[in-house]
Amino acid sequence: MRTSLLRAALLASIAIPAVPAFAQDQTNSEPENSTASGNAIIVTAQKIEQRAQDVPITISALTGQRITEIGVTDLDELSNYIPGLNIQEQSANNPGVVIRGITSDSGSAQQGPRVTLYYNGVDISRSRGSYQAIYDLERVEVIKGPQATLFGTASAVGAISLVSAKPRPGFSAEVRGGYGNFNQTLLGGFVNAGGETLAFRLAGEWRTRDGYVENLSPNQEDELYAQDQLGLRASLRWQPTTDLTVDLIGTYDQQRNGGTPFISGRFPAFAGAPGGAANAFRNANLGGNPAGAAALGDDQLGLNREVYDISLTIDHQFDDDWSFTTVNGYRKFDSAEVFDADGSAAPFLEFAEIADGWQVSHEGRFTYTGDNLRSSFGWNAFIEDGRQNVPFATEEGTFLQCLTSLFGAPLVPGVACVAPNGSVPASGVTAILTGGAATAIPYNSVFENQGRNEAYSLFADATWTPFDALELTAGVRWLTEYRGSGFFARVPNSTLSRAALIPGQIDTGGRTFTADKWFQAWLPRFNALYRISDDVNVFATVSKGRRSPVVQVAAARSGGRPVPNVQTIAEETVWNYEGGIKLASGGVVGSLGVYYQVYNDFQVSVAQLDANGNPTGAFVTQSAGRASNLGVEAELAVDVTDWLNVFGNVGYIDGGIDENGAFSPAFSGARFRLQPEWQAAAGFTIDKELPGGVRLFATPSVTHRSRIFFEVPNNPLISQDAVTLVNARAGVSFADRRYEVAAFIRNAFDEDYLLDAGNTGGAFTIPTFIPAEPRFYGIQLTARFGN
Repeated sequence: MRTSLLRAALLASIAIPAVPAFAQDQTNSEPENSTASGNAIIVTAQKIEQRAQDVPITISALTGQRITEIGVTDLDELSNYIPGLNIQEQSANNPGVVIRGITSDSGSAQQGPRVTLYYNGVDISRSRGSYQAIYDLERVEVIKGPQATLFGTASAVGAISLVSAKPRPGFSAEVRGGYGNFNQTLLGGFVNAGGETLAFRLAGEWRTRDGYVENLSPNQEDELYAQDQLGLRASLRWQPTTDLTVDLIGTYDQQRNGGTPFISGRFPAFAGAPGGAANAFRNANLGGNPAGAAALGDDQLGLNREVYDISLTIDHQFDDDWSFTTVNGYRKFDSAEVFDADGSAAPFLEFAEIADGWQVSHEGRFTYTGDNLRSSFGWNAFIEDGRQNVPFATEEGTFLQCLTSLFGAPLVPGVACVAPNGSVPASGVTAILTGGAATAIPYNSVFENQGRNEAYSLFADATWTPFDALELTAGVRWLTEYRGSGFFARVPNSTLSRAALIPGQIDTGGRTFTADKWFQAWLPRFNALYRISDDVNVFATVSKGRRSPVVQVAAARSGGRPVPNVQTIAEETVWNYEGGIKLASGGVVGSLGVYYQVYNDFQVSVAQLDANGNPTGAFVTQSAGRASNLGVEAELAVDVTDWLNVFGNVGYIDGGIDENGAFSPAFSGARFRLQPEWQAAAGFTIDKELPGGVRLFATPSVTHRSRIFFEVPNNPLISQDAVTLVNARAGVSFADRRYEVAAFIRNAFDEDYLLDAGNTGGAFTIPTFIPAEPRFYGIQLTARFGN
């Protein structure tokens, strides 16, 4: 496959103009509706303001205006327009974030992330608390490759930063409303008021939508993947002098979304289902388990989630050369999601996930900017405490009949788990086994993993300019971290089987097993940049990334008694080697980069099995040995005229677990989960002024992604072939952009494709499949006020 690398480089022409990146330290926000281009592009990725082409690392970013132009409303949609980035939003509680084919999505409180997500400079990477609505943003920024000296301990493969719009002097406001198919509704906007010293901004967005998968079960009220989410943000900026800026930002996010459509590929949903099996692109029949509502927390499938976030950033410029910045944050999340893991009407594998936690962080950084030397140094502290609690509820006879049927030896011969018409004959097995003494025997169990993680680090970074055309950079972060893990399980014996229903689950006897350990690491980076001209630069970088070790605690049996099962999974390390060229000349902005990454002790998340090969319902971390990545990324945007911009992007990755370096033959040669070989996007933007203060605007675009596997080890049946989507947003504005009418369409040709497959059901040999979004379209009205 590596022979395709040359072909990738030849095809490389890429998308979306670069814009200011990682500017959480930037004290002067861009004007609203700005369109930075060419040499006006300024970034702060290295903690100082620089032209984008002067930064010797790969950056992709979009302004808030650009996000609006292409009609993006969520992070997963946004990732289609950034090469090397893929975000899978199975639910707001379970996003998978992929940079250069490496996924960070584990829900376990014991495991650390690979990709750092920042929100206004604060690390929010914990998977269950990371989802963030993208309304009223100044920009979204993506930096590829490990850069631990700049962006903290979790940025093993890269980082994503969400930067909200900051308060500005003067008064301005915006109100947006919209309606679309599936009863989509939108109400959002902002109010900004203040002076040069003190300014305030209040922004919000409320989105609702019917589910796009109809659930035939009479037990369930809502359609699957219905949406009801609210976001509110209040920002205060204080600038008593030109040298001091204080930003205080509070955010609230809430989701009350419908259930995830885990649709069985084995059990039929209704009479006449093709081949007698379910179809991910037709109606579902997910019954859940209303009788287990007390254990699961609700009788309805769906997500109930809240996130609270507050951050304080202070930037003080001592003189022309020295400044100090401190970024501080607190974040709390609380989520409960009830899901049907078997994907059928049977009350067979019914689970909930209750995840909650909090985190606090603090960073202090001094920055020096001289004529031939630039440097920054400081410290960071990060503490988080969380848990993942997973209740399970079923009916005993139904469970035993369905489980034994999966392996070809049904407990009661001739009784199907789910009949071809979607009914559940297995629900009568309890009456058969008890001779009619009982018609249903409820059963529930629960397991919980806990994590207390602390990281403390010192970092320093310096850039030396021996002569005008050359810059040399070196930096290092030293960190020490504490990983504390806990586990408990309540697993009663079944009335019918006299044992735990899920064979691999082990009761901890009322105890919580714990273990902890301290670790240390050094993470360096080296960069070089050479200016061919004022408009063209070449760069090279070598950097080391690290994913934290896992102190994995579970339960085992010894002498018939439960005992702790503690494993330390080695840290995952990566060396990243990268080089490229950047161009910014007038109306042309572009970049081309080639990278090679080498991983040691690559961590994978797999379904947990007991000593007898039985599933426990949990997922655990294992080391898969060595892995590597070879790839190309390119971006190009051209202002053809003052009203026409053309953009395109492409990314190519040839990577996976090494064939001879894997600890397990099952992993050998496997492609990374959610990693496409090819990813591309292209389109154009028209913004044409007409007489009478009227403007016509339109941004049609097309995105492409090649085949992806949803699991490691790879299974062709648990994958999605290449997907090409066409999207567009167009409309007119009046009165010098004060009023706007816009129409949008996403997935214009209504392509059927999978968002995910396998899932918890896959651990029980009944994989489930989740359909991705169908065609969405609608209209939006916007009114703007003030300056």
